[in-house]
Amino acid sequence: MLDFSHKNLTYGKLQKFSEGLNVFIMIKYPNNLIVALSLVMLSSCSIIPGSHMDGVDANTNSSTLEQDLSKVTISIIDSALISRFNADKKTDSETKKNTPIITDGYDYVLGVGDVLSIGVWDHPELTIPAAVQRTAEFDGFRIQADGTITYAYAANVPAAGKTIRQLHDILVKKLSKVIEKPQIDLKVVGFKSQRAYVTGEVKNPGVLPINELPLTLIEALNLSGGLSDRADWRTVNFTSDNQTEIIKLDDFYTKGDLSQNRLLKSGDIIHVNRTDNQKVFVLGDVSNAGSIEITRYGLSLAEALSDVGGLNEQTANANGVFVLRKRPINEEGVIADVYQLHAKNVVALVLADQFELQPRDIVYVTTAPIARWNRLISQLVPTVSALENVSTIKNQGAFF
Repeated sequence: MLDFSHKNLTYGKLQKFSEGLNVFIMIKYPNNLIVALSLVMLSSCSIIPGSHMDGVDANTNSSTLEQDLSKVTISIIDSALISRFNADKKTDSETKKNTPIITDGYDYVLGVGDVLSIGVWDHPELTIPAAVQRTAEFDGFRIQADGTITYAYAANVPAAGKTIRQLHDILVKKLSKVIEKPQIDLKVVGFKSQRAYVTGEVKNPGVLPINELPLTLIEALNLSGGLSDRADWRTVNFTSDNQTEIIKLDDFYTKGDLSQNRLLKSGDIIHVNRTDNQKVFVLGDVSNAGSIEITRYGLSLAEALSDVGGLNEQTANANGVFVLRKRPINEEGVIADVYQLHAKNVVALVLADQFELQPRDIVYVTTAPIARWNRLISQLVPTVSALENVSTIKNQGAFF
């Protein structure tokens, strides 16, 4: 009988043992079919399934891999790490939440296509009477393509690019030549020149007119019916003056970060992405490896492990729970952060519930060393049994 329980019997020694045994059998029993079949079985078991890949040379220069590993930081998930993360979020929140957008002094600027209503007090001949079948916009004065309007005693008055107050002063000056102290009522009845666009995962995507009331990004989303069920509620893309920035929508709603709001102007685009990127991946020695979507309330490491059925109790290494997180381009040259959880410690399970995962994180659970050893033995035992059967048949004289 072969004893595989010795602690110094490594996988490399076992592989050399199987190779030597192959040669011995071929020399001893060159013409036996049963021995040949046993040899095939032994050869197939000399490599653990999944531990070898064709085309990979074990002696290949690993300098490139070592360089990549030098650009990875590894941290233990402990109370100090959780406290540091919480402190960073608190500092960032306190810095931004007291910087709201400024709408004081906002004044609508007229443009081509806007429709104006103009009336002069005590001069009904200069005021278009209201009609039952017509709207104020229908009877109003539209700013022409050249940016002007024409009114009685005031032809080709430049209006585009002016505020209501500025245009009012111009008309008063024009009419003062024929009317003493004219009192003019001027207002916009059709806002047609300026618009913002809301696209993507909102319930009613479309075009929103910009009017005399300041329109903000949050108001535009609400006017579009709010986010759809498949919307990425964490961030939205905001494009203004050909520059696109990422707005942290979740920080506005959950942390009161008013700095994430924006005052819209003509041509601005708000795009709400889908939740396709709001996932984490749980791989390795777990019950049901796969991807998990992050809800709008976040996802902790403990929740992610629970959603995939937990660790395999018999084979998983409880101290080998890793979270891999890609870093954005930075001056330090670090490409990723790796966080390790020692789940054998009961306190670590509490920390896992406080460790918040981010989109595209990879959670990997390693296999315990004893489990890898048991898998190796399970592959070798059938081969050893077959060799013993061959020896028994030979001794009984039933060998052909």
